[in-house]
Amino acid sequence: MEDILVKGTYICSMNSIWYGNNFKLGVLGGGQLGRMLIQEAINYDVHVHCMDNDPDAPCSKIANSYTLGKLTDYDDVMNFGKDKDVITVEIEHVNVQALKELEAAGVKVYPQPHILEMIQDKGLQKEFYQNNGIPTAPFALVNSKEEIFDNLELLPVMQKLRKGGYDGKGVQAVKTEADIAHGFDGPCVLESFVDFKKELSVIVARNAKGEIKTFPTVECEFSKELNLVEFLFSPAEISEEVEVRSQELAKEIIEKLDMVGILAIEYFLTQEDELLVNEIAPRPHNSGHHTIEANLTSQFEQHLRAITNTPLGDTAIVQPGVMINVLGDPNYEGPTVYDGLDFVMQQAGAYAHMYGKASTKPNRKMGHITVINPDLEKAKETARVIKSRFKVISE
Repeated sequence: MEDILVKGTYICSMNSIWYGNNFKLGVLGGGQLGRMLIQEAINYDVHVHCMDNDPDAPCSKIANSYTLGKLTDYDDVMNFGKDKDVITVEIEHVNVQALKELEAAGVKVYPQPHILEMIQDKGLQKEFYQNNGIPTAPFALVNSKEEIFDNLELLPVMQKLRKGGYDGKGVQAVKTEADIAHGFDGPCVLESFVDFKKELSVIVARNAKGEIKTFPTVECEFSKELNLVEFLFSPAEISEEVEVRSQELAKEIIEKLDMVGILAIEYFLTQEDELLVNEIAPRPHNSGHHTIEANLTSQFEQHLRAITNTPLGDTAIVQPGVMINVLGDPNYEGPTVYDGLDFVMQQAGAYAHMYGKASTKPNRKMGHITVINPDLEKAKETARVIKSRFKVISE
């Protein structure tokens, strides 16, 4: 393998061998998504190297190497990436300029930096949908809460910060003119309320050869209080027509992006059975965790296959699955205790994934539990019982 000199630093170029000691896969982020990617990578002898600013993040104990660094810092990202063959992310909030320079120097960066740059800005996301004929809710872009007064015809709206929001943060409802006083004062998206009956998600993957595969559509149930996925199941309870349309639209989006990697597309299904794209995430996603047990290929293995430009795996359902999002109990903060884990282990078809976070705090993502069963309704029943009996508390 021949190195490339850029700005006085040698940058590792792409190796045709995508496994073993001579291939380095870099992951920006050390959380649970990276952890589950590593668990799949081990099966293929792919060496994964992670960077995060948390010394005790989930990846810290199992990565081939673990670097402390700030994901948004140019120098930290450059120094981390300069000897890697491929770089990927498990969180979108990273230094794009450093990734652009690494890419120009020959390092493969997937998803590509310009895509990350667009997805970091919810306003650019909405404009991408609009410019490419992708159905989405009506919206307006504003630079301050005062500008909301110029868009009163859109009320009620969801106000979303263009940058920095995640997991329900940076999003709030503005229903009436009186609510504007409490709105975010900065660049935002105003998105009209959608009268939807279901929230759906499709995971789609694409490799550099242009091969594309989708996973069957997932139906999500959200916590209205937390604006987080608490519960999801697959296959979704939708018509065959909606299933086909959701799959085709996912393929269209990843093709128009010309993206390599895995992409989660979140949809609203309206009362008229119209699909509207809500948001997209260019990485493994919470709505794909069930695929570890419920599908022939997991979303994490599929992402690995996509970014190493190897054949994509079969995404067929092995058994219907339900995924429970495990959050820290609202009443506890401190060293982690899994209350009811023995009960979970006694349930047929239940698989616990605890993310190895040493301390819990209210509503922190601590793990997930998947339940599979040939009968989706029975899987749902078991999941509801588990949800009532298992919680993450503290000593």
